[in-house]
Amino acid sequence: MILCQISDLHIKPGRRLAYGIVDTAAMLEQCVRAILDLAQPPDAVIATGDLVDLGRPEEYGLLRELLAPVPMPLYLLPGNHDERSSLRASFPEHGYLRQWQPFVQYAIEDHPVRLVALDTVVPGRGDGALCRERLDWLDRCLSEQPRRPTIVALHHPPFATGIGHMDRIGLAGADGLRDVIERHPQVERLIAGHLHRPITVRFGGTVASTCPSPAHQVALDLAHDAADDFVLEPPAYQLHLWTGGSLVTHTAYVGEFAGPFPFRENGRLID
Repeated sequence: MILCQISDLHIKPGRRLAYGIVDTAAMLEQCVRAILDLAQPPDAVIATGDLVDLGRPEEYGLLRELLAPVPMPLYLLPGNHDERSSLRASFPEHGYLRQWQPFVQYAIEDHPVRLVALDTVVPGRGDGALCRERLDWLDRCLSEQPRRPTIVALHHPPFATGIGHMDRIGLAGADGLRDVIERHPQVERLIAGHLHRPITVRFGGTVASTCPSPAHQVALDLAHDAADDFVLEPPAYQLHLWTGGSLVTHTAYVGEFAGPFPFRENGRLID
């Protein structure tokens, strides 16, 4: 199984540029084309939050158009820039968005790896939270299938990254999440967004990671007082490959690059 993760799309109304610079709509179009051109197409795609920039219906309408070419199952998760009711109204055929109210939390059972999504949104705030109600739901959900390999997806990563301004809008309730995950060793990975960078850490007896954005990236500045800046590093997405009982993650960059070039000619390394 191959699960493709995209995150932090930040689609603006009328294809406006994010921060007056970033053409997030065009960059998502390029990302979708890159995914569809893969030699091994993913079995499913998950978008882990900040789907749009202001949570407006017109932004979700544009998001629908941009994601329409994706033929495989597509799963959406809100981030701190999203608005739950507008998301649900704009994607009425995505029944999983209404598995549980009021939060957008769901379990997908259709693939070799179970996919469980958590809602970390606190309306009107940049930081996120996992309250007791959300964590109890996760504990019950994971207890239902203790032997099935599972990926848990959320927007806010449950760990500090060292990038000061992003850690200040991190996740409250991460210790409670760690306690739940430690009780369920079938969780192969926690995948998150929010950071616009690929980051990996041990968490709760498993691995937690974040996905870069198909648009702009947060500047890599590991300081408590890091400036609140972004950079136009290469846009990217991730592929999570379940094979041989292990989950292997690849970060794939979007763009035109020279190659591929052969290492060998007539069976011998080129020197």
